[in-house]
Amino acid sequence: MGTSRTIWTIRSLLVVAALLFALPGAAAAQEAAPAEAAAVEAAPQVEAAPMPAPAPAAAEDAAADDEYREAYEAMLAEQGPYAYAFDFFALSMVWTVIATTFVFIMHLGFAMVESGLTQSKNTVNILFKNTLIPCIGLLTYAIWGFNAHYPGEFNGFFAFGSPIGDLNADGGATFGYGGLDLAMTGYGDFIFQAMFAATAATIVSGAVAERVKLLPFMVFATLLVMFAYPWVGSWHWGGGWLTGLNDGNGFKDFAGSAVVHGFGGFAALACVLLLGPRKGKYGPGGQPIQGHSMPLATIGVFLLWFGWFGFNGGSVLSANPGPLGLVIVTTALGAAAGGLGAALTSWTVVKKPDLSMALNGILGGLVGVTSCADIISPYGAIIIGFIAGIIVYFSVVGLDALKIDDPVGAISVHGVCGVWGILAVALFDTTGGGYTIIGQLTGVVAVGVTAFLFSLIVFGLLKFTVGVRVSEQEEAEGLDAGEHGMMAYPHFQSVREA
Repeated sequence: MGTSRTIWTIRSLLVVAALLFALPGAAAAQEAAPAEAAAVEAAPQVEAAPMPAPAPAAAEDAAADDEYREAYEAMLAEQGPYAYAFDFFALSMVWTVIATTFVFIMHLGFAMVESGLTQSKNTVNILFKNTLIPCIGLLTYAIWGFNAHYPGEFNGFFAFGSPIGDLNADGGATFGYGGLDLAMTGYGDFIFQAMFAATAATIVSGAVAERVKLLPFMVFATLLVMFAYPWVGSWHWGGGWLTGLNDGNGFKDFAGSAVVHGFGGFAALACVLLLGPRKGKYGPGGQPIQGHSMPLATIGVFLLWFGWFGFNGGSVLSANPGPLGLVIVTTALGAAAGGLGAALTSWTVVKKPDLSMALNGILGGLVGVTSCADIISPYGAIIIGFIAGIIVYFSVVGLDALKIDDPVGAISVHGVCGVWGILAVALFDTTGGGYTIIGQLTGVVAVGVTAFLFSLIVFGLLKFTVGVRVSEQEEAEGLDAGEHGMMAYPHFQSVREA
């Protein structure tokens, strides 16, 4: 009985407290409506970022409400579609920043996948590279890359980069920067694109793992992110020459199956060919080199899947609910179908379900739908992802047969599935965009060949000058000891070596 009385008393106090807080707020809202109307009418920023109409005032304030409505309608007539949408702009900018943080967490995902699928003696080296690459990517994109991503010189083929300035100067917190289609500030655009730039070099990191010298690789990664990536990206996202393909309909790559993933995959292929396979992988007595932690690899893939919702979802470039919902759904379904496709393929071929293949199948499905997540149906995403999962399996096996050693399957996931995703645009487009296989193929070949040749030249110069591969002894002992003088699991490794 005492307990019931206590509960009743607490409930009564909560109701009273709620009323005490609510009543002043309601009164303030009533008083704020006419004042807000006057502020909107007189605000100096109204021309660039008008506020939406507030809720109608109370009946007794009908005259003030009419006065506000007249001012608001006049503003609508003057500003057209921009006048209603400051709330949409603000929401879009918030979504862009959130999506950016999703993409940022993908670097942790890459670190986990790469370290899990490689040997424990190289874990610190993997983690160090994946720590420094986003640092380098952000800084170089600010110093050069962002302003090189939007070409004006040389007929949309090339632009000189320069350090970013005041990116709020052209509109600031208004639609002056990009209008409704790019509903964000200049700083929002910069930070979202900068995360993409760093991703391209991270793809290469996994493919060259366990035998590349740290310093030459970091030099290569810096040059790749600073110069090659924004140059190639400008052809498509910067209004460059790829926008004229497909009989003027443009080359379609929504979020980077070619411009980010294909670029990174073909850059990785060039580096792997120059670097050679790990010792003991092929030749007499050669055998597969197992990764040391499938739990880490699995965690990494799920982090990447999570981050991909920002990677693709943020590429809507606004909070437009129609395309945003579709993109999130097609991204999820493509990943799920990719994992299933790779798992079933490995199960069928080798009679055992291979976890590493299933994980890479998820990533392959994500890469596949990244080019077209905004123009395909959910069922199209399932088909694209499932085929990508099958492609991953046979690509990994095929590269191994050619003695091309890619410890994490980066070339297959990002390069090969990136090509498939670009071609899928022409096959599964539901919008009648007019995209053609020839036009799409032209674009992905241009991106892939450029990434491959740039990497072949730059990494080749490093190979024949300072060298890019560690010694056989250092490779055998592990790069953690040779390059960093520390171990990721000191107790475990010391016991094992004893």
